[in-house]
Formats: sequence, C-alpha cells, structure tokens
Amino acid sequence: MEVFSFIFGLLIGSFLNVLIYRLPIKKSFITPRSRCTNCNKLIPWYLNIPIFSYIYLKGNCKECGEKISLQYPIVEFLTALLTLGLYLKLGLSYELLFSMVFFYTLIVLSFIDFKYKAVPDYLLLIALIFSFVITQKDLFYALKDAFIISGAFILLNFVITFYIQNIKSRILKDESLKQQEALGEGDIPILASIGAILGFPGTFVAIFLSSLFAIIPSIYFQIKKKDIQTPFIPYLSLGLIVEYFFNISKVFN
Repeated sequence: MEVFSFIFGLLIGSFLNVLIYRLPIKKSFITPRSRCTNCNKLIPWYLNIPIFSYIYLKGNCKECGEKISLQYPIVEFLTALLTLGLYLKLGLSYELLFSMVFFYTLIVLSFIDFKYKAVPDYLLLIALIFSFVITQKDLFYALKDAFIISGAFILLNFVITFYIQNIKSRILKDESLKQQEALGEGDIPILASIGAILGFPGTFVAIFLSSLFAIIPSIYFQIKKKDIQTPFIPYLSLGLIVEYFFNISKVFN
C-alpha cells in the first residue's frame, strides 16, 4: 500500500501540473490532451509518465528540444511524497480522502502563486472548506480559531503595511514600497485554514516556520530580480505541512 500510495501520488501530481498550467489561463483541464507548450506537438502517453519521462528525455521536448520546466517533476515528486505521508498518518479512511483534496489544493495554489503572485478565489474557497472537514476539532472551535487567526493577521497586515508604505519607503527613498502590502488577499483564507486545522499553538509554529522558509527566497528575489513581492502561500503551506506531520508545537505543551 505504501508503494501504491506513492505511485498514485505521482499520477495525481501529473494532473496537478495540468491544473497549475491551465487554470490561470482559463483553459479546460480535461481537453485537449497534453502538448508541448513550445511546439504544440501532442505528447504521447509513453512520454508522459511522471518523473520517468522527464529523466528519459533529459528535460527536453522530444520534438523541438525545448527545455521542460523543472516544475513538472518537482510537483509530481512532492505530491507522491505527500500522499505517502498522509497514508502513513491516516491510513485508509475518509479523512485520508478529504485530506488529500485539501493538500493537493495547497500544491496547486502554491505553484500558481509562485508564478502569478495571485491565485483563483475558488481554489482558496475549496481549501478553506476542506480545512473544516479534516480538522479533528469540533466545528465551533475550528471556526473560532480560524476567525481569531485570520482576524489577528488582518490587523497585523494593516500595521506592517502602514510601516512599509509610509516609514520604510521614506527611509529607503523607494517609492515602489508604497505599493507593497505585507500580506496578499489570498494569504488570509490560508491562515484561516491553518487555524482551523492546527489551532493553538500549532498555528503560531506553522506561521513562524513559514516566515523562516520565506526569508532567503525573498532576499534573493529582491536583490537579484528587483522583485519586492514575495508569494507567501507556498511558505504558509510548507509551514502547515511541517507542523501537521511533525507536531513541533508539542514541545510547548
């Protein structure tokens, strides 16, 4: 079953790549079949096997030689690893099914956020709904924690954004900072989902880990690419996953 869950995750990861590519550009994720994004040649099934096809083709399209994004094997491997982890944690159960939907949605949201720094609202809604389904707390307490966490960070977002837009922009004499916000609108539903699932103090540990994970990439993008916007959903998701599986917050109990 462990091997099956990993292989199943690889197959789902291939499908998630389709969603990541097509949902932002509003293309059907059912048809047409997968094609090279450069030469538009149809990819035969035997060259569309998760991870193995990428290795066999050495990361290049067979027809035109265009580089295949490393995103594809990364998403497939992460999805397989996550599926295996969920199976080991939850076993065969309805909770496993609902948890897979939630975490798969987080993967799609994360990679879309990486590329576009914006995500579809309906994916955020799906993640939020399923966070209440898979939580191990009573619905009332899950809702309470979700509202407290998201509400607290809305206030924190206001304070930090005010600092960035008014104080930091004057100190650094950088007018572009006046357009920057500490948190994006899409971060709030994810924070609420984390609150619903982890509660206290797990949520604070997950957010602290998220901030640590985001430090180096944000510095890199700001220095190398002059990009002051850091997509935070991927790091929130990673912080949630680490706390969900390893329960680091138990050392504070």
